[in-house]
Amino acid sequence: MGWSLRTFEAHPEIARIQVVIQPDDRPLYDRSTAGTSRKLRAPVSGGATRQASVLAGLEALSDENPDAVLIHDAARPFVGSSIITRVLAALATHSGAIAAVPLADTLKRATPTGTIGATLDRKGLWRAQTPQAFKFADILGAHRNAARHGRSDFTDDAAVAEWAGLSVALIEDTADNSKVTTADDLREADIRLGGIMEPRTGTGFDVHRFTDGASVWLCGVEIPHTHRLEGHSDADVGLHALTDALLGAIGDGDIGQHFPPSDPQWRGAPSRLFLEDAARRVRMRGGRIANVDVTLLCEAPRIGPHRPQMQSVIAEILGLGPDRVGIKATTTEGLGFTGRREGIAAMASALVMLPASN
Repeated sequence: MGWSLRTFEAHPEIARIQVVIQPDDRPLYDRSTAGTSRKLRAPVSGGATRQASVLAGLEALSDENPDAVLIHDAARPFVGSSIITRVLAALATHSGAIAAVPLADTLKRATPTGTIGATLDRKGLWRAQTPQAFKFADILGAHRNAARHGRSDFTDDAAVAEWAGLSVALIEDTADNSKVTTADDLREADIRLGGIMEPRTGTGFDVHRFTDGASVWLCGVEIPHTHRLEGHSDADVGLHALTDALLGAIGDGDIGQHFPPSDPQWRGAPSRLFLEDAARRVRMRGGRIANVDVTLLCEAPRIGPHRPQMQSVIAEILGLGPDRVGIKATTTEGLGFTGRREGIAAMASALVMLPASN
């Protein structure tokens, strides 16, 4: 699902994204969407059929009453930006438009015994795909009417629209926008995704001095201490270094460029906001974070007791397993500003997988 979401997030004509899930899948959903943009609304629970789930999603969007809506199967991770643009453009002249592929294979009708009974004319036949775009009021009304009539047998939203008498255009797509449903599909998807990705590494370094206070923020965890770290935000030196490591991996500047200290809106801000933004930038490029590693340099406070919580916080922000988050700490044997307990430094590294064409 994360692959599909990233394409829609990056598209300039998409304002909101509403995902429909089964409640039991919420942990998987949270991991897939960690660090995504604010276009994403809270998920809603689906129904027993695809049709019921789509209606649940449409009802959830009714509070915004958009002009148009795109309905997409999350199991199609290779959807392209071009087809999104083209199905939306078709709404200028039609009530709906769907991605589709003209049939190229010869069609056979089987007999009850499994032999060929007839060869069908494939002329004018198309294979329906998603996204499927509709004027919002039209498709919501069609789905509501179908539910009132007890119809739950429609296999896609274009069929609901056809039943309601709406005009739906066929917009030619490619077979690359395939649906992942079987074990063979999953293996092929892994090959396609793995084959087009390349590793990128980034590093980050940050320092903050101590000032009067009673606690420090380190890697997203507040730790009682004799001082606090001085900074425009919460001065979380670990998250700042890690943010720069992610930005470095994708060649997108540094934390000061995106969140300048001169901007008053970041005064006292939690540094997880910066890390979330860096993770979003990775995903907007079609990338994924493979693992991250942070080293804290300080004489005090002690990091060991807080390491599991730090791993958990960073893993949650980045949508990773805790085993993909390294947290280490070391002293400088009394040498330098950290040895003199004047402040804390942090180093971080990140491995990001990006499409090779980027």
